[in-house]
Amino acid sequence: MFEAIENAKKYIYLETYIFEGNEIGQRLARMLADKRSQGVFVAVSVDGVGTLATPTEMFDTMRNAGIEVMVFHPVNPLLARTPTWSLNKRNHRKILVVDGVVGFTGGVNISDVYSSSASGSSGLGSSSGKAKEDGEEPPWRDTHVRLHGPAAFELQKVFVKGWREQKGPALAFADEAPAVGKPGQAVVRVIANDPNAEDGFNVYLTLMSAITSAQQSVLITMAYFVPDPAFIQALRDAAGRGVKVALVLPEISDSSLVLHAGRSHYTGLLEAGVVIYERAGALLHAKTAVIDGVWSTIGSSNLDWRSFTLNYEVNAVILGRDTGQKMQALFERDVAQSKQVTLEGWNDRGISPRFMEFLGRLAERWL
Repeated sequence: MFEAIENAKKYIYLETYIFEGNEIGQRLARMLADKRSQGVFVAVSVDGVGTLATPTEMFDTMRNAGIEVMVFHPVNPLLARTPTWSLNKRNHRKILVVDGVVGFTGGVNISDVYSSSASGSSGLGSSSGKAKEDGEEPPWRDTHVRLHGPAAFELQKVFVKGWREQKGPALAFADEAPAVGKPGQAVVRVIANDPNAEDGFNVYLTLMSAITSAQQSVLITMAYFVPDPAFIQALRDAAGRGVKVALVLPEISDSSLVLHAGRSHYTGLLEAGVVIYERAGALLHAKTAVIDGVWSTIGSSNLDWRSFTLNYEVNAVILGRDTGQKMQALFERDVAQSKQVTLEGWNDRGISPRFMEFLGRLAERWL
């Protein structure tokens, strides 16, 4: 992402849920200011809740450098620019578009947590690693994808639409489709959740459709797994018709209640033949799936009620065996660093985790 920004010639659009004011955030802010001083147009959209802990001085400095900075649904309603303001509806998207021809999306926020990654990355831009020494934070494991060509402009359309709905300042180059070279080998569709739209459940419905059509395998890696009953049933049905259904889910999480809410679904899934692994040694933040080795998705959307119904999300769906094989290899690498959850072992868990799962299930629609 830094390399793409450094090579920008005309404009940079950045949209993120979290933009920390620590080392990575400060470095990025300086890079964006430098590009603006070179005549590159820069627009940055951040979420009001996601940047609640970020010093406002950093954004003020960016504005003073000529960067257009917009806060999505500010926490203070008096600063809201639209009648649809809601504290509960958050912009969870992660988008970077440079000159309309290079785009990035996935699970990665602008945060120092990714600096702790201890092992190499895949061609899809994953970060993973072993746990740090006792007492220190574990590394984060996430996946981001770089898109080059027409799909990058599709990401740009999502950015522009969200910016305009929030009544942001005028955007330079917003509607100018760039000239692109020869198309690549993969077919890419960019899908976005918009809770205010009649068809605002695109990510959920697209994934459900792919699962119900699966013939060989459904491999899901997910940071926050609190799906609705219909999604659970789709996984059970796929396993019942002989499809290999396997999930890599967190062993640890930055949200204990979400972790236990997801675990409350384990028994039914395991009984249906779904294979469950819990990723060890890292805090899992990736949101990906690969189906039948040819259908892949990478994005910001978790499998939880918030992502399905309240958040603004964006995912890239990629059709192609090359990407599918890379995604399967990444899945298997996670499996190698995971602990399998067996039905027998799961049934032996104690009263305390069962109680936490009960509480998590009660609260899952509000997590």
